[in-house]
Amino acid sequence: MDLHYMAGAFYRALTAAKDGPSLYDVCDPVFLRQSCGNSHLAKFYQTALNNPALRLLLRRAGLPELRDPVRFRALRDALTAACDEDAPDWAAIGRPVADLVDTIQLAHPKPKRVTPPLHLPRPADVDAAIRACGNHLLGSFERNGFIPTYAAFNLIGDPDCGGRELLMALNGLNARGYKNSTLMFNLARAFIARSAVGRLINPPWIGIAEPMWQPVQIRHRSAYYDAFFSEALLGFLGCGLATPEESAAARHAVDAMIAFCLDTSRETVRGPDGGTVDVVTALAPLPHPRFSRLFWQIKQRLGFDVYVPDCDTTASAVSVATQAGCDDPMLRQPLIDVFAGLQIRDGGRAPTITMPLNDHIDYDGGIVTWIDSLSGERPFGNDLDPTLNLDVLEVTLRNCARWRVIETPARLDTVQRLIGFHRRLIASGQFTDQKSHIYYLPELYCAYFGRCTAALRALPESAQRAIDPDDAFAEMRDAVLGYVQQQLITHEINPFDAALALIALGHLGAEPDSFKAPLHCILNALGEGPRGAPFKAYEWNKMKTPTRILVGGPEVTSAFALMGLALARRATTPRSAAN
Repeated sequence: MDLHYMAGAFYRALTAAKDGPSLYDVCDPVFLRQSCGNSHLAKFYQTALNNPALRLLLRRAGLPELRDPVRFRALRDALTAACDEDAPDWAAIGRPVADLVDTIQLAHPKPKRVTPPLHLPRPADVDAAIRACGNHLLGSFERNGFIPTYAAFNLIGDPDCGGRELLMALNGLNARGYKNSTLMFNLARAFIARSAVGRLINPPWIGIAEPMWQPVQIRHRSAYYDAFFSEALLGFLGCGLATPEESAAARHAVDAMIAFCLDTSRETVRGPDGGTVDVVTALAPLPHPRFSRLFWQIKQRLGFDVYVPDCDTTASAVSVATQAGCDDPMLRQPLIDVFAGLQIRDGGRAPTITMPLNDHIDYDGGIVTWIDSLSGERPFGNDLDPTLNLDVLEVTLRNCARWRVIETPARLDTVQRLIGFHRRLIASGQFTDQKSHIYYLPELYCAYFGRCTAALRALPESAQRAIDPDDAFAEMRDAVLGYVQQQLITHEINPFDAALALIALGHLGAEPDSFKAPLHCILNALGEGPRGAPFKAYEWNKMKTPTRILVGGPEVTSAFALMGLALARRATTPRSAAN
């Protein structure tokens, strides 16, 4: 973070001339009155938008078009209806806010082209970085009893979410609290993005993945994160660089985190045959998420208090348990049947996607995100994310024999339809478009496509031919590898981008020369992290609604860097030296 830039941006935000009514001119009379009907909406306004720090910054942020009394009154009436009506007309309420959101001008990063380094770094330096990342993860687990991840709100919102997407969310989200928060965060976006505050909240950065510089970061734990950290530590063990003591600590941490995934985070839902099946919930009940008391209270006040299982967490947890040699009964369930019930067929037949934020892509064959709880809750509606679909495919390939995929025509059909979804996405080039992705970056999709390819290539040749008879993976590999080699690593990248590039390059069998730029990027950044961490926190995944919520952390960056470095070490070091 450039302190000189931030100081200047803070000063300009505090001293800017007010050019029209502010957020508080619009909202205070609606939400600070005693008769505000929806208590959650009033609490949300007080907690998220009317807190002293944000009010100080936004008090001068005005919108000139709201000087028009007709437009001002329409906006205030819409907010009043959201507050007072038991069954609001969300399309009507959202329209004046959507019109303001459509005036925001945001863009994704466009890194400049750079000259690549001439030589690979020294193998000893790569090994030292792997050890630093491994020790960071183990030290964090020892201190905390788990490896934390952090969430941070970026109130300027996502460049891909305009007025159309706001109206889509207000219609497609099921929980009233999520509708309320989406409405209010998007209203605030217009005042933030069109004022000097926008340059303070959304400073420029190098590369693609956004640094998590925000001062308020919420530490938490989820089975999805534990599965990811477990896979990284398995990679550390596979390098042969850990000492006996580190190996023992890594195995202990992996065992504990897999137990958290499969035991603590297990949830029973309705299966495709009408019976029940065990999956993994996105957020276990208290005290397991390890929120501080303050942030748990804030979370509930903001309306984020209902979570349901999802396909990504379930797939990731079962995948790492499989890699670790676990034999929990959950792994013997043919989860491919659960995924089949969530697969889009015939261009949009059930299940319904209520949040089609990326509806320019062909959903056929893809699998939706959220799994209904046993009581039928689905607070987020449902959406479809391409990277999640790679996780589902990867865990299915890892359990191909156990789940008798090839021997069961319906299961094989589900897998091949899923491969077809990815094939069309990649052939169209839409996989490189951030708008195609709900929760992840295109660069993460590339890394996870490599991981999925590795799972396929680990199968016997006969199984590979049965699953992929026309060699779709070879076609997709060429396109994904081309994007990484010709676009990603030829431009400015940060350590997180570099780690994703290494994972894709390593799994897809790139030539050693391709590893030069991302390896040097990671090694040059080593030591940039806070409090002795090797690296800073960067965007790993995100929510686009109710606003742009980034998830990551220094430990996350270390884990991705470790996995990428380990693959690069294997690809660039002669086998005899690596062993």
